[in-house]
Amino acid sequence: MPKIKKNENGQTNSISQVRYGCALGALHSVSAIPGAIPITHCGPGCVDKQYTSLVFYNGYQGGGYSGGAVPPSSNLQEKDVVFGGAKHLDQLIEASLKIMDADLFVVLNGCIPEIVGDDIGAVVARYQEKGVPIVSAETGGFKGNNFTGHEIVTEAIIEQYVDKYARKGEKKKGLINVWSELPFQNTFWRGDLTELKRILEGAGWQVNILFGHGCQGVKEWLTIPNAEFNLVVGPWLGLKTAKLLEKKYDQPYLHLPVLPIGAKQAAEFLRAIAAFAKENEVQTESFIKQEEKEYYYYLEHFTDFYAEYWWGLPAAYSVVSDAAYNLALNKFLVNQLGLIPAKQIITDHTPEKYHETIREQYKHLAEDVAAEVEFVEDGYIVGRLLKEQDYGHKPPVIFGTSWERDIVKELKGHIVEVSYPVSYDVVLNKTYIGYRGALTLLETIFTTAISKSA
Repeated sequence: MPKIKKNENGQTNSISQVRYGCALGALHSVSAIPGAIPITHCGPGCVDKQYTSLVFYNGYQGGGYSGGAVPPSSNLQEKDVVFGGAKHLDQLIEASLKIMDADLFVVLNGCIPEIVGDDIGAVVARYQEKGVPIVSAETGGFKGNNFTGHEIVTEAIIEQYVDKYARKGEKKKGLINVWSELPFQNTFWRGDLTELKRILEGAGWQVNILFGHGCQGVKEWLTIPNAEFNLVVGPWLGLKTAKLLEKKYDQPYLHLPVLPIGAKQAAEFLRAIAAFAKENEVQTESFIKQEEKEYYYYLEHFTDFYAEYWWGLPAAYSVVSDAAYNLALNKFLVNQLGLIPAKQIITDHTPEKYHETIREQYKHLAEDVAAEVEFVEDGYIVGRLLKEQDYGHKPPVIFGTSWERDIVKELKGHIVEVSYPVSYDVVLNKTYIGYRGALTLLETIFTTAISKSA
C-alpha cells in the first residue's frame, strides 16, 4: 500500500475538505427544474453520496419531488463493467417511464459507464425517436466537478430538447433568461433566485429564472429562445451557456459579475440592465426608490446598534466560498459596513481562464480598498492561509463553511457559514442577496458576533 506523501509544510498529496461534488452532482441541477427527473447510470452509492454531501449536509435542503431518494439509478455491478451496462440502462429507462411522472427525463452518466464505453446517447436516442421527452448528458466524474456537470446538463437540455420543441419565433420584448447560482451547491440558491426574480420583475422585466420555485418548469425552458437577451449574474458560471445561446439563437447577453447584496449593489445592478437594453428606465428608478425607502428604514434603526455596540463587533474578515458569493460579500462588506478585508479564498475550482478577470474585481472593491484573493481547493491550505492573516486586535469574522469552524475557534473569531458545506444551518428559503437578503445577512452577522459563537 503506497505511503501518503507529505511536503515540507506537512501537506499530503491529496485534497482535504473538498468544496464541491463530482460532475454527476449535476443531477441536482435537473431536480431543481420543476417537473424534471434525473435518471442516473452509475455505480451503487454514487447518487447517495452526491445527495448526502451537496444537499443534506449543506443546509438540509431536502430532495423534493425528484431529488433525494427519488432518482432512478442503474447501480452498476461487476458484470456491467465486463459486458457493458447499456442493456441495464435501457431496462431502467423503460421501467422509469412506466412508474414516474415527469415533463422531462435527463439521463446522466457516471464514471464507470464512461470508462467502459457505454453509449448512453444511443440508448436515449431510441426513446427520443418515439417522442419521449428525454435527453442524455455525459457527466463522468473525471470530466470535472458539479459546476462542469451543470454546464454539460444545461447544454444537453438546450441542444436535445429545447431546440427541438421550442417555438423559435420572434423575440419577446422584456423577457430575459437569467443564469446565476448553481442549485444546491449554493446553499441559499432557492431564496437567492426568488429575490433575484422579484427585483428584476419589480424593475419591469419578465424573467425566466429556470430553476427553483419561481420557475414554471420545463415549459419555461421552451421559451428560452424567445428571450430578448440572456443575463449572467456571477463571476463566471453561466457564461458558457450564454455564449451558446448567442450563437444558436442570436441572443445577446449581459454579464454582471457581482451578485447584488444591499441597496448600493442592487441599484447598480438594475440600472446596468436598463442601460444595456435601453428599456424600463423609468420603472427601474421607481422600483429602486420604493425599495430603498424600506431598506433604509430598517438600516436607520440598525445604526443605533452599529454605532453604540462598538466594543464587541468585528472589524476584519475573510471569505472562504465559491466565486459568486465571495465577490458579492466582499463588495457588500466593504461598501456597506466598512469592514476591512484580509485574504479572500475562492474554493469552487473556478476555471483558470477566469482567474485574472476575477482578481481585477478585488483590486477595486471600493475607491480606495483592495484585497488579495487566492484560488484554493484544499482545506489544509485554506486553514493555513486563515491562520497566517493579521486581523488586528479584534476577533475576525470568517464567512466560510462548516470546515472552518475549528480554525475559527483557534482564531477566537466568529463564523458565518455561507458556502458548501453548511452543516450548522437549516435552510428553507433564506436569501442573502438583493434588498431583503442584505437585511437578513446583517441580522446573521451581528447576531453571531454578539452571541460570541464560533
